Amino acid sequence: RSVLMASFFGASGLMDVWIAATKIPNVIQNLLGEGTLSASVIPVYSEFLEEGREEDAGRFAGAVLGILMMVAGGAALLGVLLAPVFVRLAFSLWDPDKQALTTVVVQILFPMTAVLVVSAWALAILNSHRRFLVSYMAPVAWNGVIIMTLVTVGFGLGWSGRDLLVAAAWGALGGGILQLTVQVPHVVRLLKHFRLSLDRSVSGIGEAIRSFVPIVAARGAVNIGSLLDVIVAGLLVEGAVAVLGWAQILYLLPISLFGMSIAASELPELSRQRKAPAGEVAVQVSAALERIHFLLVPSMAAFLLLGDVFIGGLYQRGEFLPTDTPVVYAVLAAYAFGLLASSGSRVLSSAFYAM
Repeated sequence: RSVLMASFFGASGLMDVWIAATKIPNVIQNLLGEGTLSASVIPVYSEFLEEGREEDAGRFAGAVLGILMMVAGGAALLGVLLAPVFVRLAFSLWDPDKQALTTVVVQILFPMTAVLVVSAWALAILNSHRRFLVSYMAPVAWNGVIIMTLVTVGFGLGWSGRDLLVAAAWGALGGGILQLTVQVPHVVRLLKHFRLSLDRSVSGIGEAIRSFVPIVAARGAVNIGSLLDVIVAGLLVEGAVAVLGWAQILYLLPISLFGMSIAASELPELSRQRKAPAGEVAVQVSAALERIHFLLVPSMAAFLLLGDVFIGGLYQRGEFLPTDTPVVYAVLAAYAFGLLASSGSRVLSSAFYAM
C-alpha cells in the first residue's frame, strides 16, 4: 500500500492531505479501538472464560458491543459534521482547495473508523479465546482493498491527483467493512449466550468501564500528541506532513510486528494469572520484555545505519523523488531512539491492565 501511495503521491501536498485526513479519525480509532478496548475488555472476558462462566461472558460481550457501537457511531457522526471546522482551524495556513480536499477525505474516513472500532471488539473476543491469526490477518483485507483501488483506478483508468486520493479513501472505507466481515464468522462460533444490549448492569461492564477511563487517558495523551505533530508539521513547507507520515510508517513497522504482537499475546495470559502471586507475573513480564528487546535493538540499529537504504528501496519511485529520501531518513533516525520505550511500554501496559 505504501509503495503505491509513494509512487502516486510522493512527499507532495496531496500526501499531506492523506496523512492529515487519516490521522484525525485515527485518534478516535486508537482511543476506542484495539489497544484500549483489548486492555479493558480482555481481562474481564478472559476471567469469565477461565472460571467457566460462559453465560456471563456472552452477556458481557453483547453489552460491550452495543455500547461500543453507540459510542463509535456517535463519534463518527460528530466527526463528519465537525470536519470542515476542525480542518480549517488545524490547518489554517493551507489554501482553501487543500482544506476542502482534506475535509472530504476525513468525512469518508470517519465512518471507516467506526467500523474498525467494532472490528477491534471482534479482535478482543478472538484474542481472549487464544485465536490470534484471524484477527491480525484481517487488516490485510483493509490494505488489500486500498491496493486494488489504487491499481484499478490509478493504473487501469489513469486517474491521478485529487480524484485518485478520494478513490483511495472510499477504498479504505470498503476495506474496513471487509476487515470486520472476515472476523465475524469466527467470532460467532465462539460466542455463547450472546445478546446485544446497552445494559450497563451486566456483570463485568462496570469493571470494564472503570478500566477504560485510565486507559483512554494514557492512550489519549499519546494520540493527541501524535495529532499535534501533524498539525505543527502543517505549519511548515508543503510536504512536511507527508515526510512525517512516511517516517512514521517505517517506525511503526517493528513496533507492530514485534512489540504489539508480543503485548497482545501476553494480555490474555496475564489476565488469566491476575490472581497469581506477583512474582510469577513479574517473571512472565520480564520474559516478554527480553523478547521485545531481542527484536527491537537490531531494528533500531538498522534504522539508524541503513534507514536511507530502506526508504530508497521502498518509496523512491514515481512521485517520490531522490531528494525526499534523506529528509525522511533524518526523521526516521530521530524516531528510532523511541523504539524500545514505545514497544516496552505496550507490554508494561498489558501487565498493568491485566492486574
